[in-house]
Amino acid sequence: MNEPGVLRDDAASAIDRSIGRRRGDRIVGVSRATQDVVEQAVAAAGSDLPVSIQGPAGSGKDHVARAIHAWSKRGSGPLVALRCAATAQALVGRELFGCAASVYPTLPDEHDGALGRAAGGTLLIDDYDQLPVALRTALTTALADGRYQREGDGTARPLRARVIVTTVEARPAPSFGDLPHPTITIAPLAERIEDILPLAAHFLRLFGDEDGIEPVGFTVDARNSLAAEPWPGNVRELAERVRQALRLAGSGAISAEALMLSIDGEEVPSFKEAKRAFETRYVVGLLRRCGGNISRAARLAKKDRKDFYDVIRRTGVDPADFR
Repeated sequence: MNEPGVLRDDAASAIDRSIGRRRGDRIVGVSRATQDVVEQAVAAAGSDLPVSIQGPAGSGKDHVARAIHAWSKRGSGPLVALRCAATAQALVGRELFGCAASVYPTLPDEHDGALGRAAGGTLLIDDYDQLPVALRTALTTALADGRYQREGDGTARPLRARVIVTTVEARPAPSFGDLPHPTITIAPLAERIEDILPLAAHFLRLFGDEDGIEPVGFTVDARNSLAAEPWPGNVRELAERVRQALRLAGSGAISAEALMLSIDGEEVPSFKEAKRAFETRYVVGLLRRCGGNISRAARLAKKDRKDFYDVIRRTGVDPADFR
């Protein structure tokens, strides 16, 4: 039996295509848009063509890339990720193609590069649109020829990696020239509302398992608020909201308040009031979980014990109430 006003979430009817053995290795959704993405990913996994995945930040592009790799004949090989936005522009050529010894005075050793490390598997290039044009051209040529050269190395090497790139949909998507390649577009979460509750239920079970908590589910108000939220941060934001709400609620029902979502007609508190309310709920949830043990609660919060005690003191919560 469900608790009054609480609905346990069942996403069994949703797409639940496994990528790996872990619960987090799944593509979850019920929308036609998600079904299309899964069908395209399955088709892409059946070839070695390069793949372009487009979509807004936080929409799950990396997740789909991992699925393509796992479902392909290369699934037992390495999956190597190159994050263009996180790599210094002066070194991105070295990180992609590799280099011979002494090409970079400050990094004198030879370097294999992502293409070499991904041999027999898949190279995922994230933020491909931020890769310099000259390097994109060199990569396209390498894919067409089936071979590449490390910087400062006159010997061509066979290209044995499959390449998947991701770009933010709003930006002009760089192409692979005349090379045939499928393009998979992931819609923003706000455009596939049917996926919100199955995803929320999936994350609730996932994070509950990680934290050793058996959550009750979402209250009716929470479900309504989840579906009405615009989710500018997409699936990534939804996951983080659910993770934080679980830490606040523990084994109790997840409310709209715990998710930091407003209910229709509810007065919006000031930022200061909302912050203080959040701190209080967070402290109460942690102390309840830790039996009033401040040191353990501080470790879970990843804060120094003294700093965490200052937070407790600001909220007026008495740790002795939870022992």
